[in-house]
Amino acid sequence: MKNKPEETVTHLQDKPAKTSNPAGLPRLSVIIVNYNVKYFLEQALFSVYRAADNLDVEIFVVDNDSVDDSVAMVEEKFPDVKLIANKENVGFSVANNQAIEKANGDYILLLNPDTVVEEDTFEKCLNFMEAHPEAGGLGVKMIDGRGKFLPESKRGFPSPFVAFSKAFGLSRLFPKSKVFNRYHLGFLSKDETHEVEVLSGAFMLMRKSVLDQVGLLDETFFMYGEDIDLSYRIIKGGNKNYYFADTTIIHYKGESTRKGSLNYVRVFYKAMIIFAKKHFRGQAAWIFIFAMQLAIYFRAGLTLFSNFLKKAWLPMVDALIIFAMMFFLKEVWANTRYNDPDYYLPMFMTFNVPLYISIWLSTLFFNGGYDEPFNIGRLIRGFAFGTLVIAAVYGFLPLDLRSSRALILLGAFGGLLSLWIMRAGLHYLRFGNMQLGALRKSNLVIVGSETESKRVQALIYQAQVQKNLIGTISPESAYNSSSFIGNIDQLDELVYIYNVNEIIFCSTDISAQSIMQWMTRLGPEKDYKIVPEKSLSIIGSNSKNTAGDLYTIDIQFSIATTMNRRNKRGLDLLTSLVLFILSPFVIFLVKGKMTFFTNIFSTLIGRKTWVGYHGEQKSNINLPKLKEGILSPLDPIRLKSVDPPTINRLNFLYAKDYNPQQDLSIIWKSVKQLGRKH
Repeated sequence: MKNKPEETVTHLQDKPAKTSNPAGLPRLSVIIVNYNVKYFLEQALFSVYRAADNLDVEIFVVDNDSVDDSVAMVEEKFPDVKLIANKENVGFSVANNQAIEKANGDYILLLNPDTVVEEDTFEKCLNFMEAHPEAGGLGVKMIDGRGKFLPESKRGFPSPFVAFSKAFGLSRLFPKSKVFNRYHLGFLSKDETHEVEVLSGAFMLMRKSVLDQVGLLDETFFMYGEDIDLSYRIIKGGNKNYYFADTTIIHYKGESTRKGSLNYVRVFYKAMIIFAKKHFRGQAAWIFIFAMQLAIYFRAGLTLFSNFLKKAWLPMVDALIIFAMMFFLKEVWANTRYNDPDYYLPMFMTFNVPLYISIWLSTLFFNGGYDEPFNIGRLIRGFAFGTLVIAAVYGFLPLDLRSSRALILLGAFGGLLSLWIMRAGLHYLRFGNMQLGALRKSNLVIVGSETESKRVQALIYQAQVQKNLIGTISPESAYNSSSFIGNIDQLDELVYIYNVNEIIFCSTDISAQSIMQWMTRLGPEKDYKIVPEKSLSIIGSNSKNTAGDLYTIDIQFSIATTMNRRNKRGLDLLTSLVLFILSPFVIFLVKGKMTFFTNIFSTLIGRKTWVGYHGEQKSNINLPKLKEGILSPLDPIRLKSVDPPTINRLNFLYAKDYNPQQDLSIIWKSVKQLGRKH
């Protein structure tokens, strides 16, 4: 191994396994590496505990310096878990190896924190391994948060052609092909057990003796590729890997990483290059590496284009609608007001109108009109501010470019009306009504006992989640209470009758196996969430590629919203430009005159922000991240000493109740400190 990372180890000394075999050693060691997914980790551990009943199991959690109180949660709720708390994010491979070296089980299971296992998953898997001594590793059937089968449950080695087919989309075009989809082995049935080549790191069960033979995870891989490399070495060591179809787990995916990000593309394909350099030789290695380099640029380009379209399609449609409206108004006004269809010069449509559109869309953007596209208030404010800006700019235009003021006002009114109508149409397509802001509430049912249902309803209320609660479904076939609208055996009928969109399962009352069976049976068109026992969170995921959905009673920070993030950055840029322009005057007021200019430059390029938290970000682990601040909420107070609790409280209130006026006020009252050096 590399130099061992700094870690804090708790719960390891003199802690027996949950149940002990005659030799005093566990049969299975479960290892979960966690990074900032506290709620999913909590749910995963509850499911692991249930699956470990009547088995000799030890459980490790290796935390990679999470800042979401994951460590405290494990210490409080799962005191017999063997916890390793790293002081830095050492990556997936290093963290797993830390636990493997301390593990005592005959079998090692690497398990993701964003998973839920069935109650008999461990027993079935261990029995299979015992019945197949040639098996070195085992993976299982995985479904996502909507009950959809995950194809990465079974995979083949990424040979140059296999990797090329995946990278350039041939495997997706021909999902059942033995030629083009060997990466996900699409030609093998997901409902049958098969010998496969690659196991998924989300659930990777291996014999400890095999790991002793072939070695641990390669720490060259920080994230991605390490499961492929280890699977390859298991087979090269004379063992077999299996896909086991007789048990299922939920793998929410995307909770620790965003698969639609450029970072994912870069890290994943660079991991493939590391794999090729390690295991391929000669021309095969060169071809593979070349194909992966192409794939990085190809997939990065697709990701950029896709992300651009997701954000830009609505502004582009708005621009086309306003342009068409202005052309129509120009023609009508020229004919009715001046009786001359050629009254306006061609420059009006090629210069003036694009200028007006860019201003209207910019003010709409900065007013949050694209963060909340169906918020009519933001739409009106955006157009109102834009029209004021256009009126101000109008006076600076040359005389030959000053079009009719009446056209500007008509364009503002016509553009606003057109976008209002267009958004009403989009709103109808999405929510079934044309009342902007009146979202279609999901029809929700809760499957659980009367006690748990009331607890879930309280959580939903506290989290301020707007749902149309249809009622509670009993987890038992026989029930006497009038509190239920039916029992779990009638779930599919009740979902159909009441047009249910979302189902919340109470894991205290329903087994994970039953939940997964219902998810698969009802299909991916529904939203599913699970309430772990005694938890303050309701967990689900509507896509395998995005972060999961959480209903929690955590504090909502104003500074974390997209609009306020953008406004804060815009304010930093504007303030820096104004300070630079006024620097001949401001320079006499500030201390640290050279640092003042350095701070302006650092803020312009995004390294710093004019107002941030007081103290290091590390001391504010529960607050949304900000760039290093030149000023802080403490500066206007001008106290010589402030105790740490007060500092933390001021930082907390700044993040919770943030608005741009706060920053302006702090900057205005703390001008002398603008040249502060950190």
